[in-house]
Amino acid sequence: MKVLVTGANGFIGKHLVRYLRERGFNVIDLDLKSSTIIGDISDWNFVSSLEHLNFDAIVHLAAMVEIKDSLDDTHRCYQVNSFGTLNLLELAFKKKVDRFVYSSSANVYGLPLELPVKETTPFNPRTPYDYSKVVSEYLIQSYYTNRGLPIVILRSWKLFGEYESENKVIPRFIKSCLLNQPIPLYNGGRDTTDPYYILNYCYAVELALTKNEAIGEAFNVGTGSELSVREIAETIKKMTDSKSELQFLPPRSPREATPMRSYPSIEKIQSRLGYKPIVSFTEGLERTIKWMIERLNRPS
Repeated sequence: MKVLVTGANGFIGKHLVRYLRERGFNVIDLDLKSSTIIGDISDWNFVSSLEHLNFDAIVHLAAMVEIKDSLDDTHRCYQVNSFGTLNLLELAFKKKVDRFVYSSSANVYGLPLELPVKETTPFNPRTPYDYSKVVSEYLIQSYYTNRGLPIVILRSWKLFGEYESENKVIPRFIKSCLLNQPIPLYNGGRDTTDPYYILNYCYAVELALTKNEAIGEAFNVGTGSELSVREIAETIKKMTDSKSELQFLPPRSPREATPMRSYPSIEKIQSRLGYKPIVSFTEGLERTIKWMIERLNRPS
């Protein structure tokens, strides 16, 4: 299968392109820079020019992902995340692809209205980024319902691994622990999520591409576990034998006083597609710690 991957130069994209190639897929990588195909998915003229390429499927990762950026430039957020998705859907329809796999997010559920979060849990978006993912999901469902496009939506929880930006929580904690620097835990680190290693997500994408049972469906992706930010920090501190101090701080705003708890039910993707995590949380942390050590020891 020949797959066009958008956002191929990002954190997820770097891992996914390598994973798919190792699994025998022929991958065309696309991003704003440093890729085989370079261009902006919000530009229809660029996207329509890709019709001449030969591919069987699209995995759509490209997005404006920083919450702050979506607040600072909401118009651009919707241009990229929603209209960019619309452009790729139209390309997929014209090319009659076998599969359109969309990288959505647990953010569509916002502060979840039930736990564990199921695929049927109502959306509860908060930020423009969250809303842009909701809008994109409805566009995708429209192309499935009205135009017969074979789509799959993957709603991911907290991914981590090599190449993730150092301002994200897990690489930030690892770096602080390796340097024996304090780790601030706002609201006592009581927020929870389901952190999982990037290769588990790559496996879910492979299943979405190859299993006919995936077509037309949305799936939560994670491990089904719940860990607090404090537990994540304590685990990393122990694994790195660090002397870092955990600083238990008050919430940054009254809104954050109530802990944000979010973790998924993964029963649907397990029963429908046979998914199960292939790399444990601890092993994923070991790999990411090793990467960060190499990064810190690398000459400037």
